[in-house]
Amino acid sequence: MTDIRNGNGEEFGNTQYFKVEPEKESAAKKVLAVVYEALTTKGYDPVNQIVGYIMSGDPTYITNYMGARSLIMKVERDELVEEILRSYIRGNHWDQG
Repeated sequence: MTDIRNGNGEEFGNTQYFKVEPEKESAAKKVLAVVYEALTTKGYDPVNQIVGYIMSGDPTYITNYMGARSLIMKVERDELVEEILRSYIRGNHWDQG
């Protein structure tokens, strides 16, 4: 079997594992719920605003209303993505557990 390498000689032949701690998942879910409510209440499109924040890291995409901006900044952006993806997968019945 041939190892797959990138231009820098780094090997891509092995799958890496990424495990999320359950506590962080719960925190991310709660934060997203508050942020969603705050954005909706203030008349913003929550999907566009949350995506803007996740992609850029710029907290001004999130309103200060209900403390949403300070809340979302307490959660790592990758944790937000994980929670959103987990919810999407469950919603589409792709998960086996």
